[in-house]
Amino acid sequence: MSQTTEQPEAKPIRAAQYVRMSTEHQQYSTANQDDVIQEYAKKRNFEIVKTYADEGKSGLNVAGRRSLQALISDVQNGVADYEAILVYDVSRWGRFQDADESAYYEYLCKRAGISVHYCAEQFENDGGPTSTIIKSVKRAMAGEYSRELSTKVFQGQCRLIELGYRQGGPAGFGLRRMLIDQSGEAKAQLARGECKSLQTDRVILVKGPEQEVDTVNRVYQMFVVDGLRERQIAEQLNSDGIATDLGRAWNRGTVRQLLTNEKYIGNNVYNRTSFKLKQRRVCNEPDIWVRKDAAFEAVVSQELFYTAQGIIRERAKCYSDEEMITCLRLLMEQNPTLSAGLIDAADNTPTSSTYRTRFGSLIQAYRLAGYQPDRDYEYIAINQKLREMYPELIGDVMYRLGAAGASVTQDVDTDLLLINGEYSASMMLSRCRQTKAGSLRWMINVEQKISPDITILVRMDAANEHVVDYYLLPIMDIQSPRLLLCESNGVHLDTYQFDSLDYFTSLSERIKIEVAA
Repeated sequence: MSQTTEQPEAKPIRAAQYVRMSTEHQQYSTANQDDVIQEYAKKRNFEIVKTYADEGKSGLNVAGRRSLQALISDVQNGVADYEAILVYDVSRWGRFQDADESAYYEYLCKRAGISVHYCAEQFENDGGPTSTIIKSVKRAMAGEYSRELSTKVFQGQCRLIELGYRQGGPAGFGLRRMLIDQSGEAKAQLARGECKSLQTDRVILVKGPEQEVDTVNRVYQMFVVDGLRERQIAEQLNSDGIATDLGRAWNRGTVRQLLTNEKYIGNNVYNRTSFKLKQRRVCNEPDIWVRKDAAFEAVVSQELFYTAQGIIRERAKCYSDEEMITCLRLLMEQNPTLSAGLIDAADNTPTSSTYRTRFGSLIQAYRLAGYQPDRDYEYIAINQKLREMYPELIGDVMYRLGAAGASVTQDVDTDLLLINGEYSASMMLSRCRQTKAGSLRWMINVEQKISPDITILVRMDAANEHVVDYYLLPIMDIQSPRLLLCESNGVHLDTYQFDSLDYFTSLSERIKIEVAA
């Protein structure tokens, strides 16, 4: 009589799940996605060992989606300890406006030997011709949905603007947001950060406290009648102890905003700038602005407002490069030391941000004007270069650790590495500085807030182009948050000096211990 032998159960496949929820549909809440993914995993013998969740994040691009960034980073750096990624559907992976971008991130996973499964879709993501075609269509549809939704939302917002209702943003100094019901009856003033709770309610602008309204009119009087500049008005308001609606001190920019916004004469203006589908921020021409004149009660008279606009237009000037440099030279004659604050405070001179935009940096503008700062600001460009090098270096460390068999997780906020769940490490790049005598120095400010067990100090060469060596500094031996390293630092520090990271990698290796019989 034959006996039936039971087949051993297959070992579960380790998987990670990625869930994302924007504000577009409650049906796509992360909890609902998790339910579908868990059911899919149960049927397909997947064991979910890690969850990446982006809640309240748009799928238009990868920016701001910390969890998706962490997922891709784990996959690329070889630290993902799973063989599959489970996603609710194609749209949860992203509503990228370029379908190839969505495919690219999936390809990165596939190249690393990790498959992506769309649990609620009606096709198998097996790489076959049928699934490839359907998936491409789904990606295009996901992006098109966002475009159509953007158009519908914009049309709805324009309609509400033309009816005189406020759309988003704080009221501003001297104004308040008033909540009204569908019949136009006032319900309550909305405090900063508060939103309407009923879909049928609307928001309009009303005059704020009498003291603020008086201050707004006083600003216009000082500008139009007294002939004061924005900077002078700001100084006067600050000396009187009057703060902005954000509780901050006034400056030239905040006064200018108050003098140029049409809401102070009761006009409701929208679409001055566009940032549709998070692609590119655009300043629109006035002829495509959406507006409703006299939508709210005016705070200042139209005569006063438009007189102020005329004064501002007369003062407006588009400077050539040569004229901007000439302005700097004239400012140098009056002030031997230049600074961004001094430039911003000067009348008849472009702002410091204008110089940065036009010439790439203030330092470059200084050079063209023949100004040599007392301090050497070359470190700004060097620090920027080091920031660009950092992701590659930290990625190399994670790759080395993964190749050595270690498990590594990276905190998306602090970049702290947790190795084998046992000890932590962080990396710091230190630029090389040369003293007047020609000696080389490296300064390091140890990050005390995250307190890594090991700080990997990367020392750069004299040109700050290449890595010279590494110091593996254990937290117990760091006596001060600021360290100054020389070319030779004595045994107490040079004990931790290494030409490569091979030793650091070896610390993470697992050694099998034989059990005695």
